[in-house]
Amino acid sequence: MEAYLDNSATTQCFEEVRDIVVKTMMEDYGNPSAMHKKGVEAEQYVKDATEKIAKTLKVQEKEIYFTSGGTESDNWALVGCAYANRRQGKHIISTVFEHAAVSAPLAALEEQGFEITKIPVDANGILSMEKLESAIRSDTILVSTMYVNNEVGAVVPVEEIGKLVHEKNPKTIYHVDAIQGYGKFRIYPKRMGIDLLSVSSHKIHGPKGVGFLYVNEKIKIQPMILGGGQQKGMRSGTDNVPGIAGLGVAAKKIYEDFDEKIEQLKENKLYLAKRLQELDNVFINGPKPEDGAPHILNASFVGVRSEVLLHTLEEKQIYISAGSACSSHKRAASATMLALGVSAERRESAIRFSLSEMTTKEELDYAVDEIAKVLPVLRKFARH
Repeated sequence: MEAYLDNSATTQCFEEVRDIVVKTMMEDYGNPSAMHKKGVEAEQYVKDATEKIAKTLKVQEKEIYFTSGGTESDNWALVGCAYANRRQGKHIISTVFEHAAVSAPLAALEEQGFEITKIPVDANGILSMEKLESAIRSDTILVSTMYVNNEVGAVVPVEEIGKLVHEKNPKTIYHVDAIQGYGKFRIYPKRMGIDLLSVSSHKIHGPKGVGFLYVNEKIKIQPMILGGGQQKGMRSGTDNVPGIAGLGVAAKKIYEDFDEKIEQLKENKLYLAKRLQELDNVFINGPKPEDGAPHILNASFVGVRSEVLLHTLEEKQIYISAGSACSSHKRAASATMLALGVSAERRESAIRFSLSEMTTKEELDYAVDEIAKVLPVLRKFARH
């Protein structure tokens, strides 16, 4: 049996996504910028995907821009916004437990003279709203937070933040990294005060190498990729039609029967948490299972290094993650775990389980049963 429990790293494509990707690669393969029939056909796929995505967010189609994925969307939101608005100020606010796709460009902006303030979180990943409010100044041009922490599943109160930001300084722009939130929550940027929203396709059963950035039409943002003037001159380069078409299908499907699917995800996550907590020296990190995102659970198996457990389970065709899987193969101290104040012993033994609508209870039982078998052996080996 196989148990794939690493859906925050990537997801299996929907069959309908596979079909449209193949069709746009093998049959309707025109360049959407071309003026002939093949180009017009390809352009229609892009238009259809834009319409599907805009409907899920209740925004205008002209506010959706396609990118190469979540990292580009985050980089463009931060760097493009910072440089377009730097005459107003150079102060940017974020949090201590952002994904590297946000923290790295912020570090680069800091080197270029921007001032970055990072708001702390508590042991459950709860953001200090008081410190956020006091940090917003007249020269604060941008606030950037994630929607869901990718390692422990802590949920950030984005609607509350959006309201606070715009009340404290109406000129401040609010960016949300929704790469783990889109498809797990209903997100309506206009109502929630979100000006920029980053999304990645392969987290929602779409193809890799594509994503989008929602940009409120009222804000200023500079393009980062210049060239042939595609996407209204805001993001040049030939459109990735197969990826965009696949993303459109995935976006539509992920929100079909949404409430039922989310309830099933929550039920499976709570079931997994209950079974894991029956094992000796296993601790849940971050928010309580019932409080966090419906698909992410982080647990420490004290006495066994996470990499050892990961590779042992891999031999049983059980696939999990030691923290974030988005930073090549290098393993360093997790910024999230440090921010939450997790002890070194628990950090070194932390495993992330991430589910999808395709996850079954049989997979969860298989994974926990195998963990129960190998834990005593691995702990005994580690002591020696």
